[in-house]
Amino acid sequence: MNKVLHIGLALLLLICLLDMPYGYYQLIRIVSFVIFIYLGITAYSDQRIAAVIVFAVGVLLFNPIFKVALGRQIWNVVDIIYAAFLIYSNYKFKTNKISSPK
Repeated sequence: MNKVLHIGLALLLLICLLDMPYGYYQLIRIVSFVIFIYLGITAYSDQRIAAVIVFAVGVLLFNPIFKVALGRQIWNVVDIIYAAFLIYSNYKFKTNKISSPK
């Protein structure tokens, strides 16, 4: 499931580079906010503190309630950085499930 979330959100963020209607960007804020919260909790449970910090910053940047007003150029850079991090973290970090002894 995490793989789908990583790659799916990365693609949605890269689509933001195109000229889309404003409603799409509002939807991306909500979707990114929820997914970054989930990925941050997952990273915390796997004890990946650096990833938790990156996802927490993503939660703050993409929150739909208190919008961060950045220019289009800066948002494009932020979208590219987060898309690259999502793709990188998808392949770099594998969830380590510890099986219980029998």
